[in-house]
Amino acid sequence: MTVTIGRRELLAALGGAAVMWPLAARAQQGERMRRIGVLMNLASDDAEGQARLAAFHQGLQQLGWTVGGNVQIDYRWGAGNADRIRKFVAELVALAPDVILSAGSPSVAALQQATRTVPVVFVTVVDPVSSGFVDSLGRPGGNITGFALWEYSIGGKWLELLKEIAPGMKRAAVIRDAALTAGGGQLGSIQAVAPSVGAEVTPVNVRDAGEIERAIGSFARSPNGGLIITGSTLAGVHRDLILKLAARYKLPAVYGVRYFVVDGGLISYGPRTVDQYRQAAGYVDRILKGEKPADLPVQAPTKYELVINLKTARALGLEVPTTLLARADEVIE
Repeated sequence: MTVTIGRRELLAALGGAAVMWPLAARAQQGERMRRIGVLMNLASDDAEGQARLAAFHQGLQQLGWTVGGNVQIDYRWGAGNADRIRKFVAELVALAPDVILSAGSPSVAALQQATRTVPVVFVTVVDPVSSGFVDSLGRPGGNITGFALWEYSIGGKWLELLKEIAPGMKRAAVIRDAALTAGGGQLGSIQAVAPSVGAEVTPVNVRDAGEIERAIGSFARSPNGGLIITGSTLAGVHRDLILKLAARYKLPAVYGVRYFVVDGGLISYGPRTVDQYRQAAGYVDRILKGEKPADLPVQAPTKYELVINLKTARALGLEVPTTLLARADEVIE
């Protein structure tokens, strides 16, 4: 009994020290209030966006930054609207923050046009080199660095998974944002794999909700089709529409991020986007402590996860192979 009580007292003391450490560190450093701008690519009421922000906050707290204590955060939610993004970029840059966290290629592109001096840490960006955001992954070279979402080769994996879960699929529409340069690289990877799985690949460029609805509706008129939803802010913002259309036309679809499948999509393969926000807190911390974005290499994901929604598979009349289920990191019943 004596040993147990002593252990609890020790844990309580350690817990108290952990809580007090950020305040004590702040008092010792006598530092000024630091300012972080955050430009999200989803809407403010999007549960996925809130989960990503929570991970970012958690990462900051673990590094000794307390919102309202030694750091102030200004939030803006672009929701994929180009005019709104430009407006919010101007507002954030005018606030002269120490660093800006930016999500998605459209937001980073707008920030690059607005400032070459304010440090920017990006997340969920596909191919930042070809997009012109950084000189190279190892040495970004400017005021921008961050976390790339995936490499182009993942596109071929998406097609293979779609064929595996829906063997009758003979035509795949690749839904991509026409404004993104990264879309071409993803398409090339998918097309390279198409002959080996016996599928015809059709690129579908979209710019808004109306084009998404018309394109998927038109594609669904012929049988044996499936969808590949490439990564983009556009797809994330309009995911409810995409999921509704896939269900309406009974089209098996593969996605690059988990939250599509949580919301009712069939299958996804890619990194956990929430983890990038937690990692981004580490780069924000290093910049606040004096390091330069030019010296912080762009990081790529080290772990990918396969997620399958069995309820959706049943609704589509698909029997998921046991070999695929065995490889899944998460199965949603």
